[in-house]
Amino acid sequence: MLANDPVTQARIDLTAALRSAARHGLNEGVCNHFSMTVPGRPDLFLVNPQGLHWSEIRPGDLVMADFDGKVIEGKYSVEPTAFFIHARIHAGNPRAAVVLHTHMPYATALTSIRDGRIEMCTQNAFRYWDRIAYDDEYAGVALSNDEGERMCRAMAGKPILFLRNHGVIVSGPTVAQTYDDLYYLERAAMVQVLAMQTGRPLHNIDDGLAAFTAKQIEGEAQQAMLHFDSLKRMLDRDAPGWQRLAA
Repeated sequence: MLANDPVTQARIDLTAALRSAARHGLNEGVCNHFSMTVPGRPDLFLVNPQGLHWSEIRPGDLVMADFDGKVIEGKYSVEPTAFFIHARIHAGNPRAAVVLHTHMPYATALTSIRDGRIEMCTQNAFRYWDRIAYDDEYAGVALSNDEGERMCRAMAGKPILFLRNHGVIVSGPTVAQTYDDLYYLERAAMVQVLAMQTGRPLHNIDDGLAAFTAKQIEGEAQQAMLHFDSLKRMLDRDAPGWQRLAA
């Protein structure tokens, strides 16, 4: 099988993440956005278009845009908050090659309670030790560059941001690694919320052990790649043709 060129592969990977997120219940209507800087063109990014459900998106549906909001390639428009959030984070943090923003239910539930945090009470949570920033100042819908830049600053160099009363942003170097972080972040939040519903206190581990375990998990990039490859195989099985550039 011939390898795809880097931009086509980026389109396929971002599409796989969007479709998998819909299968995992991480999406919300036709809202929220996944984006990735274009390989070889760090001044441009790919993002899902306005109005399409994540489960129906194909690689050719993704829009290529610059950081000023100009569509460079694509037949669809882009919802304004995609520019104001994603463009500013890509522009302000070159390490954030991939930016995934969702209102996924369990993580968002934690943003809606006072002092909501991912607690160090499960092994899935330990991978996020010292990797999450918390923006506790809700400022309305993100409809300005100023708000996107404020979010970027709030990340403070960390790959994950919890937005008070809003949702989460997860960033990373590749689609596979970033989607893996998004998936397990929601799993960690889900188990924590379920545990909190018992009314019993959470059993957090100490900081030293959390840091040690996070370091162990940090080296599992291969596991993220294997996870993502398996998600693509399931899409091949259940949604033949999803990788086609056009319908």
